[in-house]
Formats: sequence, C-alpha cells, structure tokens
Amino acid sequence: MIPRSVIESRWPNALRNLQAVRRHASSSASTSKVFSDPKSAEFLAAAGLPTSIPRLNGLPEVIVTGRANVGKSTLLNAVLGRRNLLHTSKKPGRTQTLNFYRVGPPPGHLVLVDAPGYGSRGRPEWGELFDYYVQNRAELRRVYILFHAKHGLNEVDRMMLGSLDHQCQMSGGLKFTVQGIITKVDTLRDNEVSKAIKSIQKDIFEAAPTCLPPIITSALEQPHYGVEQVRQSIVEACGLGKAEMKVFRPP
Repeated sequence: MIPRSVIESRWPNALRNLQAVRRHASSSASTSKVFSDPKSAEFLAAAGLPTSIPRLNGLPEVIVTGRANVGKSTLLNAVLGRRNLLHTSKKPGRTQTLNFYRVGPPPGHLVLVDAPGYGSRGRPEWGELFDYYVQNRAELRRVYILFHAKHGLNEVDRMMLGSLDHQCQMSGGLKFTVQGIITKVDTLRDNEVSKAIKSIQKDIFEAAPTCLPPIITSALEQPHYGVEQVRQSIVEACGLGKAEMKVFRPP
C-alpha cells in the first residue's frame, strides 16, 4: 500500500489546484449512503444490440466510455468498492457489450453502465450501440468519458466529445450532461503532471465547451485518488444529493 504522504509528495498542489472544478457534496451522507454497501452492487444485464437493451425499474443511469485500455474497468471497480465485479484485462477490447450494474441493495439507488471502448480497437457496431443508447435512454443522466493522463486526447476522442457536446447543446443540457475523467495520473512523472493535465483540460474544452471539468483519478493502487469525487459527481448527476461547486484556478 502506498502511504498517503507519498501520494501527496508525488502530486503536490498540481493535482488539487489543476482540477478546475471540484465537487464537494453538501451532504456527504448522500454519497456514503449510495456507495455504503459495495457487496450489494450487482451485474444486471448485458446488451449487444439496441433491441436487447434491458428495461429496468426506472432508476437513474450514468454511462462510462473511453478509448480501449484507458483503465475504465479498474476505475469502476474502485468506484463500486469492489476488486473484480468488472473484469479487467491488459488486452484492449474486453468489454464488448453495454453492461448494466445496480448500485445499492434492491431496488437500488442508480444504475452504472459500462460501455465498450472506442477507437482503433473498437468496432463499428459498438459505436452504433452506444449512440442508440445515448440518444434514446430516458433514464440517462450523465455520460462520463475517460482519458489516459499520459496519452491525452486523439482525434477520435475529439470527435466523440464533439458529438456528445452537440447533443447536449441541442437539448439545452436537459437530457444528459457530459463529464471527463482523467485516469492513470500515476503513470506521469512528477514534472509531467502539471503540463499534461493543463493540456488535457484545454483540449476537452476546445472540443466540447459544455463538458464539465474533468476529475483527476488514480485507481490502480491504494490509496485511490479522485474516486470519491467521481462518486460525488455520480450522486449529484442522478439527483440523489446536492453538490457544492468550488472553482480552483491553476496558479
């Protein structure tokens, strides 16, 4: 286990100050309640075709996507407080369906949807399935799109952000919102953190002005960083707790 002091020394104020928006729940009890029972999180269904997307019980949903091998499964296991509810693999493209997970004991608090990765190792049918879900799912509250801290954004990321941004603007943000999550920040050297995060933030905003500022995370080793902020964001997006927005600007 990596001591907290080591994390703080590796990522000094860069991680805290460069996160343009940090969400603090006005009632931490809301977040604690939703994610208080990790063992109760349960896989509900998988959908490989639009026609197989399940009709659940109307719980609010969030969906998580990103390029293949961006660390999506590792992050979501950390958010759910589980080690292997979602299968992790070093081989990209492991997730090939929309996978639905209930958060909380029955009937649950919300549903987390794990989407297949996109990009050069994705498949056209996966993109069509994702698009159909986003455009038609009434329960959808927020789309989270993940970016590898070391790799930044590529053209496919920008296209995905642009498409989601357009849909947000068309609905006035009433249908769903979009938020970025920067993963694997622990893969950066100390002197790379500030520049890399600033660059990713700039690229996200240029591609998608409506995208909420990204949450910075590290979920591979303990102690996790940013996982609680992801939980707070999910709770707020699903209308299960209020959040206070505090803006921190880089020095």
